[in-house]
Amino acid sequence: MLSVQKVTKQYAKTVANQDVSFRVEAGKIGILLGPNGAGKSTVVKCIAGLLRFQGLISICGYPNKSMEAKRLLGYIPEMPAMYDLLTVREHLEFMARAYRIDRWEEKADRLLERFQLDDKQKKLGRELSKGMQQKVSICSALITDPKVVLFDEPFVGLDPHAIKELKDSLRELRDNGASVLISTHMLDSVEELWDVANIMMDGKIAAVRSRQETEAKKEDLEGLFFSITEGASAKDKEETE
Repeated sequence: MLSVQKVTKQYAKTVANQDVSFRVEAGKIGILLGPNGAGKSTVVKCIAGLLRFQGLISICGYPNKSMEAKRLLGYIPEMPAMYDLLTVREHLEFMARAYRIDRWEEKADRLLERFQLDDKQKKLGRELSKGMQQKVSICSALITDPKVVLFDEPFVGLDPHAIKELKDSLRELRDNGASVLISTHMLDSVEELWDVANIMMDGKIAAVRSRQETEAKKEDLEGLFFSITEGASAKDKEETE
């Protein structure tokens, strides 16, 4: 389970996140929706332990920067960071050995085949396209069997087959009891996947909806999203005129 409580992140005088709170229960897929600059990636980086922040973040009950939490967390960043001189397979081996994964070779074989990287195993990180780097990043995170998984704009740059396999993987993670958080500005890419939606605007959570709520009230999540984001933009424009 992922818990974010009153997280605030400030860069000098700029407040990127202000009192952000939400939860993603075990066996659920949560999404962070918002336009570019809403603060989604900052929250994800705080959860991943890459940024200092005020507030509390826990991974399955452990503080997010503890070793216990790190062993349970998988993170797929928006911009993959490959090691130039490691091959595709060596990236997976590095992660598997760091996390002390038993029989990692079999898992690596399945993941590489699934994401059509089995014929690219000997390619170096610096030789890969953006899409291939993204697929290696996904495989490297999934090989550790994480209990909480963060995806930051995961579908950007992926081919149709990889998108299908990633969506299937997300469902499998949920079915296996993992907590999944997807940060995106494209609602249509996660429309059939999400269980709870958190809409962000100006570094804050502007609305939270469960799928059950939207279905019971026959609420249009896309309409709500645009009413919040475009409404805020219109208000800002009026204030500057």
